[in-house]
Amino acid sequence: MTRKTVGLLLVVLALLPVLAACGDDDNGDDLDEVTIGLTFVPNIQFAPFYVAIENGYFEDAGLSVTLNHHAAGSDQYGALVAGQEDMMMAAGDEATQVRAQGVEIVYVAEVFRKYPVALIVPANSDINSPADLVGKKVGIPGEYGANYIGLLAVLDQAGLTRDDIEIMSVGFTQAQALLNEDVDAVMGYLNNEPIQLQKAGMETRTFPVSDALPIVSNGLVAMEEYLEENGDQARAIVEATLRGVEFAIANPEETVEIAKNFVPTLDDDQQAADALAVLKASIPLWQPEGEAMGSSDPDAWQLTVDFLQANDLLANPVAVADVYSSDYLPEE
Repeated sequence: MTRKTVGLLLVVLALLPVLAACGDDDNGDDLDEVTIGLTFVPNIQFAPFYVAIENGYFEDAGLSVTLNHHAAGSDQYGALVAGQEDMMMAAGDEATQVRAQGVEIVYVAEVFRKYPVALIVPANSDINSPADLVGKKVGIPGEYGANYIGLLAVLDQAGLTRDDIEIMSVGFTQAQALLNEDVDAVMGYLNNEPIQLQKAGMETRTFPVSDALPIVSNGLVAMEEYLEENGDQARAIVEATLRGVEFAIANPEETVEIAKNFVPTLDDDQQAADALAVLKASIPLWQPEGEAMGSSDPDAWQLTVDFLQANDLLANPVAVADVYSSDYLPEE
């Protein structure tokens, strides 16, 4: 072997580690960095995202995900519109209202298959159906958001209007207002207020909004421009998130353990037990009924838009084709 050949061999050997590193798909450098917006503080209701991170579903999809919890009182859509978030969780009715304001937001995957809000009354109440609400006091946080829209839907299907009841704005203290008998009924979340009330010793009956009107509920939304430029990335976010939903549905106890890495309060045993109760109450709201994960019913979308329009809750008319797309769901 000549001196020149030996020299070339040494150069090749020196380059091998570098070449190997360049070809290593497991170093994490090729992951797309994305940010997903979630409302308020870390909470068990966001468990599918925690699972998707901890179990590597996002990484499997080529993503490095940062979760951005919005502060209470902040512009919930500001970061998404500004391009600081790639996707966020939002309700279908909310997304429709935002679209009606001229914001080009698109709903791409349904996570909550049922609207999570219900009319809640004590088990011994003489309100046996929403039609019995005439002349009753109904507590809601205020005339905005899912609780208010849900109340209008319940009233509408009972043949009543808001003039038939006394609406009481009680802030986010619906459970306490019912316990104190300040109101006859409240609107609240099926995975929250009934659990609080049972813990306080009050058994309840619920009348879910989804039984009255199948309004489209919470799911993933993104800006239209982002979807046009990052379609494959959007599909990856959706697919990994839905894998997280499926895992949480099948493994609630393990999901709470995973959530402890993201929700500091769950280190407390009682808090963990409460979180498990909330999670188990959320699963029926996530569970698909013979439909593909993430899909939405076009008829439910049209009904949602029509209902919001009829109740003067849209700034401008909205077409279902503009606010919802199924193009980013996993292929069956």
